[in-house]
Amino acid sequence: MSPPTPSPVCSGADVSTERLAVDPLAAAQLLLGAVLTGRGVDAVIVEVEAYGGPEAGPWPDAAAHSYRGPGLRNAVMFGPPGLLYTYRSHGIHVCANVVCATDGVAGAVLLRAAEIESGVATARARRGELVRQTALARGPGNLCSALGIAMGDNGIDLFDAASPVRLALTDERVGLKGPRVGVSKAADRPWRMWLAGHPAVSAYRRSPRAPAPGDSD
Repeated sequence: MSPPTPSPVCSGADVSTERLAVDPLAAAQLLLGAVLTGRGVDAVIVEVEAYGGPEAGPWPDAAAHSYRGPGLRNAVMFGPPGLLYTYRSHGIHVCANVVCATDGVAGAVLLRAAEIESGVATARARRGELVRQTALARGPGNLCSALGIAMGDNGIDLFDAASPVRLALTDERVGLKGPRVGVSKAADRPWRMWLAGHPAVSAYRRSPRAPAPGDSD
């Protein structure tokens, strides 16, 4: 009699990827309090923004890079979940997003701010000696700078132990919600989430190109 076939065992990476196979708002909530590791620096994520996808998709979002469909620059946003999507803001600052949803469906969460837990000296060397610790990773460009995240990291698997940038999900944290920062379209959606009272959270600034509050979706 042959021995029974062992049941497949899911790795931690598989479980984490499955947890991100959800809508952008649920993924954003999940990422609050998660630990991001980048080139010698560990940081706790304290502020995020959810972004959807094309008009024909489940979460139409005119403010998302994926709104007009997949292309060479935004292809990573269409999955699978658990990948890192990077882009340059105003052609200068690198910003990082965690891809969510399912393969072929666009969804991502922008990492807006984090609290440095270890590797403070390394983060300070990247950001400047005069920057306060609470401000080292405040704002999406500063977060990437502090953790050494570069455009070349676009598309890496955040749950691969060999990746230079890694993500560890923790227990879900309850955050406050409000409109996203600096977007001119879909400017009133409460798709920004942050940990209440945390000093590393960035200030809200509405885009001067956005409609008056209440006139956007």
